[in-house]
Amino acid sequence: MALTTKLEAVNIMISVIGESPVNTLSGTSVPVTVTQAVHALDETSKALQSEGWHFNTEYDYPLVRDALTSKIILPANTLKVDLDPETYTDSDPVQRGLTLYDRKNHRDTWTKDLKAIITFELQFEELPEQFRHYISVKSARIFAARFLGSREIEGFALRDEIEAKARAIESDSENADRTIFDNYSVLRVLDR
Repeated sequence: MALTTKLEAVNIMISVIGESPVNTLSGTSVPVTVTQAVHALDETSKALQSEGWHFNTEYDYPLVRDALTSKIILPANTLKVDLDPETYTDSDPVQRGLTLYDRKNHRDTWTKDLKAIITFELQFEELPEQFRHYISVKSARIFAARFLGSREIEGFALRDEIEAKARAIESDSENADRTIFDNYSVLRVLDR
């Protein structure tokens, strides 16, 4: 089984509003509805990935200070960043643009390199298939609601979206190999 492409996802979306499939997503002859569908797909993908899933979140990700400015410049596809509060008690990091800012010390310079928990935005083609499908179905519902405003179509699409979300969550959970001991609250109680 081949993975869902961005073109296939857009064709799913435009089929919900009764449009014929297209062969390309770029060029001068691409209908406006296709361009709008691509934007809705990208928007939905970013919003969903911002939640932070096993497939797009990395722990102990090295953040290296710039040699000249001592600032930490984050990767361009960073959606969310945090430091382990147990390890870094002397700072309160937040993302400001692509720079890591320390709210506790009111500065954007750092005295040492850090390790962070980062959630990245991945390209559609880099996503696991279950999330490609979920994003495609969710985007189709959102796109149809914006384009047609039909509650009936939205209702049918919502049912498909719920099923796709369940499969995506199940897939992410299986890949994460989580146990009860991965929960900070549980560890804190056991550590008493």
